[in-house]
Amino acid sequence: MVIFKKSIPRRTFLRGAGAALALPMLDAMTPALAVEAQRPIRMAFMQTPNGIFNLNNEWTPKTEGAGYELTRTLQPLAAFKDRMTVISGLDQQQAAGRDGEVGGDHPRACTAWLTGTHAKMTSGADLRAGISVDQIAAKEFGKYTQLASLEMGLESGEIVGACESAYGCAYYDTIAWRNETTPLPMENRPRAIFERLFGDAGTDPKARAAIMREDRSILDAVNADIKGMRLKVGGADRNKIDQ
Repeated sequence: MVIFKKSIPRRTFLRGAGAALALPMLDAMTPALAVEAQRPIRMAFMQTPNGIFNLNNEWTPKTEGAGYELTRTLQPLAAFKDRMTVISGLDQQQAAGRDGEVGGDHPRACTAWLTGTHAKMTSGADLRAGISVDQIAAKEFGKYTQLASLEMGLESGEIVGACESAYGCAYYDTIAWRNETTPLPMENRPRAIFERLFGDAGTDPKARAAIMREDRSILDAVNADIKGMRLKVGGADRNKIDQ
């Protein structure tokens, strides 16, 4: 074993090998002779708008504590059981309708989930909810990360006006709110997300377009760098890079 007093930044490698976004943690990314590698804290909130099939209560485990038995719905997560906590009793009553409100179950649910507030019934610009928990966390995480938060979605958020009864589409289009009047838009374009994560800030749009026109794959473009890296890491890391 050869010890080098250097480490390879994970982000630097990913920017060069965009096709390897699923790259695992390499041994070479850990500073040499480090007592304990301290990995950054991450938090993610993922919404399933149409709900989870829960016939015969197949979601919630029957017992509490570390030895609980996974239900049929949770079985696909069996490999992560030792790192997973199932939390119950989180019904958000702020999503329920109030006197004078018409419809709006879906936009109220999207809004109340992370904000804990009741969405104002309006299809105009006078939106009102509350700061979402992800943005509360982002205020702290943002001190240590390049991006304080990243909001991603599957559908376009370009629709405006009313989407259900008298509720604006903005209540539908995001689950993240910077404050009680500012919903954060979701990005649904994979390339835009990639560029935000790994692209160089301030890059000339014309230069970037020229690169995109080149008829070659990302792997071809960084092949030489990958070969050079394989010479600098151990056998275990070379196997991971090859995979």
